[in-house]
Amino acid sequence: MVDKAQVISLCRSLLRAGRQYPDYNIREYAKRRTLDGFRMNKNLTDHSKVEEAYAEGKKQLEVVERVVKVYLAYPPKTKNIMELKLQ
Repeated sequence: MVDKAQVISLCRSLLRAGRQYPDYNIREYAKRRTLDGFRMNKNLTDHSKVEEAYAEGKKQLEVVERVVKVYLAYPPKTKNIMELKLQ
């Protein structure tokens, strides 16, 4: 049985993991995707559906953490226009 605290913890973990991307566009996509996914499933009442959605969220967290490690190991050579500072 998944309780509310576990769901909130998963959401925060996904948001924190998404903030580690060095690329602005990917950071914003991860944030938007996380929030949209949780908003889409906020009205689930069937316990099996809640468990299923929670398991999918845990899988996505593992994927995000793995991809962040790759991005940090091989950062992009050019900066995004959103990351350039005005000179």
